Amino acid sequence: MSTSAPAKAPTPEKPGGAPRNGLDRYFRISERGSSVAREIRGGFATFFAMAYIIVLNPIILSSAKDMYGHHLDNGQLVTATALTAAFTTLLMGVIGNVPIALAAGLGVNSVVALQLAPRMSWPDAMGMVVLAGFVVMLLVATGLRERVMNAVPFGLRKAISIGIGLFIMLIGLVDSGFVTRMPDIAQTTVPVQLGTGGHLHGWPVLVFILGVLLTFALIVRKTPGAILISIVGMTVLAVILNAVTTIPSWGLTVPKWPGNPVSTPDFGLIGHVSLFGGFHKVGVLTGILFVFTVLLSCFFDAMGTIMGVSDEAKLTDAEGYMPGINKVLFVDGLAVAAGGASSSSATTAFVESTAGVGEGARTGLANVVTGGLFAVALFLTPVATMVPSQAATPALVAVGFLILSNSIKEIDWADYTIAIPAFVTMLMMPFTYSITNGIGMGFITFTVLRLAAGRGREIPVPMYLVSAVFAFYYLMPALGLT
Repeated sequence: MSTSAPAKAPTPEKPGGAPRNGLDRYFRISERGSSVAREIRGGFATFFAMAYIIVLNPIILSSAKDMYGHHLDNGQLVTATALTAAFTTLLMGVIGNVPIALAAGLGVNSVVALQLAPRMSWPDAMGMVVLAGFVVMLLVATGLRERVMNAVPFGLRKAISIGIGLFIMLIGLVDSGFVTRMPDIAQTTVPVQLGTGGHLHGWPVLVFILGVLLTFALIVRKTPGAILISIVGMTVLAVILNAVTTIPSWGLTVPKWPGNPVSTPDFGLIGHVSLFGGFHKVGVLTGILFVFTVLLSCFFDAMGTIMGVSDEAKLTDAEGYMPGINKVLFVDGLAVAAGGASSSSATTAFVESTAGVGEGARTGLANVVTGGLFAVALFLTPVATMVPSQAATPALVAVGFLILSNSIKEIDWADYTIAIPAFVTMLMMPFTYSITNGIGMGFITFTVLRLAAGRGREIPVPMYLVSAVFAFYYLMPALGLT
């Protein structure tokens, strides 16, 4: 899930110039005003910003049981998660030529673990994820997915980018511990608070604060590699602090050099899938609804991320459309199916890709770097996961600001039929912790307000259809369909 006019990385020597070699020509590096060095830095920044998924996805999936009481093996999940992220990210880079990395989707994996698995076997649940991926690819092949994306008004496209910026900023604040959820037992209407108990405590939060300040200071000075420098510098500081002080918890990962940095991949879960077994367990209608739930989340989460990241990477034209997007959308659908086939859950575009874009990444070469690092992580998982969230999340806060400053001025705030839906879209993403919800509520609001204003003919047909789908999705619990 970037750059803005006052904070751009230095322009390469020959922006938009003739290709210098075959690599430049294939990835169109010079054409997009980038350089190999910027792409490499961007690839590293994206990897460090999303490497947590190698640890978190296995925790979420292995903690759940299927209807037979079986757990997925944590070690095998680590391998499946890293392998699928490496394969799909490389594929997106080579085929789609965009700096959008992919990995197991948070939110979708919770749906698989908490809704699907308890009512069937793990292979059955993963089979439904594969089917959802096939449907996504079918929608791409028929051109329907591109038509849906192209039907989104320009103002809503910008709102989606801004919502993603606010969303990733909140992710950074929460994952670092700078902001925490108020315990329900407090009986308060305030959902979040500063630090713990309203105060900032401990060295990890200090590392985060210093990281944010360092990142912004480097951006203001237009230092090449600002985000990557901050991540590496704060990781070194965290390792030192962890060695010389007593720190109760860093969270998911501890900044400590592992005793044995090499790990042995376990490919035991790859291919353990039953495509239609779940329908025998829950029935055809419920099975279709399960596939629909996975499909909806994957479809619109990825759509929002692709639109937001491509916009920030300056890969869109004046109308906000990205040339060659069908390749990107097809790889994304393939990634959903690949995630199910590996038992790592649906794989989707990661909003943390904006960390790489903030470093200047503009082409698929950055993805090749990120995918290569995920491949290395198969054997060096202990090293890849030693970067604490407090060192990586400052990048998300900084990029959130850059996205906001770059897009908010392009929305027509005088037209309430676009301004209000944009407002709803950009706020619902962080407040519901979901890109899909932000898009859905924004689309419904847009359709209703345009109809109320007597401007129904200005609404593209796909917007009517998608708004109806979202309305049905939100009404499913009331209709007893979940």
